[in-house]
Amino acid sequence: MKGEAVSLMIKINTTDLISKRFLPVLLLLIIVQIICVPSSYSQVKLAQTGFGFLDVSTDARATGMGEAVTTIGGITTSMFYNPAGIAGMNSMVEAAVSQMKWIADINYYSGSVAYSPFDGKYGVLGLDFIRVNYGHFNFTSVANNEQGFVDISGYPEPYAFAVQLVYGKALSEEFSVGGRIKYANQNLGNSQVPVYNQVIKDSVLTTDTSYVIKNYSLNVLAFDFGTIYKTGLKSLAFGMSISNFSREIAYERESFQLPLTFRFGISMNVMDFVPSMSENNSLLLSIDAVHPRSYSEFLNIGGEYIFMNTFALRAGYVTKQDDYGLTLGLGITKFGFAFNYSYTPHKVFNNIQRFSFSFSL
Repeated sequence: MKGEAVSLMIKINTTDLISKRFLPVLLLLIIVQIICVPSSYSQVKLAQTGFGFLDVSTDARATGMGEAVTTIGGITTSMFYNPAGIAGMNSMVEAAVSQMKWIADINYYSGSVAYSPFDGKYGVLGLDFIRVNYGHFNFTSVANNEQGFVDISGYPEPYAFAVQLVYGKALSEEFSVGGRIKYANQNLGNSQVPVYNQVIKDSVLTTDTSYVIKNYSLNVLAFDFGTIYKTGLKSLAFGMSISNFSREIAYERESFQLPLTFRFGISMNVMDFVPSMSENNSLLLSIDAVHPRSYSEFLNIGGEYIFMNTFALRAGYVTKQDDYGLTLGLGITKFGFAFNYSYTPHKVFNNIQRFSFSFSL
């Protein structure tokens, strides 16, 4: 009986340990297995979404690592990929700004701020925004002349923006959760729409054409959710996020969805296996599996080497991309200030450069 009791206690303790440490991982794997249907069983997905600016990151650190940052927490810029990452912020306040010239001279500007009162006991609250300037456009209107159109002026240039409120909390030393609600707006400018009316003039039925100004501006609420789980095996961590969950919207008759994206990532600091060097140096390796709504699944693979807790070198690769793949980056952090830069060679458009500045205290 005594031997059986000891055996039963060992089984119970082992079961409790497995449940506590690995149940969140199992749940994440089950969710990913459900939502990530193999591409061989799904149709080719192209151009099924709108508001594509929500799917473009301006953060130089993340893009320097090939955007493989689903499990990387503690920075306000991680809120773009996984809102649970904000729960790991080590400082009380952190703010960041970024700038990028995207393809076709599209300019992105973004900023974020996060506040962690009482050492994060009640969670971390963040606010971030993004503004997109689509550049200069020449507007025309249909006209009864040799060209068939006339130039018009005075219309506002197309733009887009999003304001986002984020909350993240560490439920335990291992498990963190986070959510984000965002208000997104995209204004594609005005248009002169012809309206045809049949009228009677001099007892003759004729068609009279008039024009009305229509504004193509849409706004929508969207939601993000995410989790990060630290396994306790060195710095090994798993993470998952769902971005841009919202209702369908439409400018005219055809409705479209936002760029809903599922991410599942894993990361580890391999310097954990070299204790003599791990105090002031780190070599973070990370891989994300990404399942977007509008195109095929792909992998983000990235690495970051930090020397003396100050200088950072980064590299990454994004699979299944026709126009780019390799990403490079560097950074420097000192006295709470950080500067990061990333470079993405592009085969068709100009090469993409991103600049980010952050401050924490």
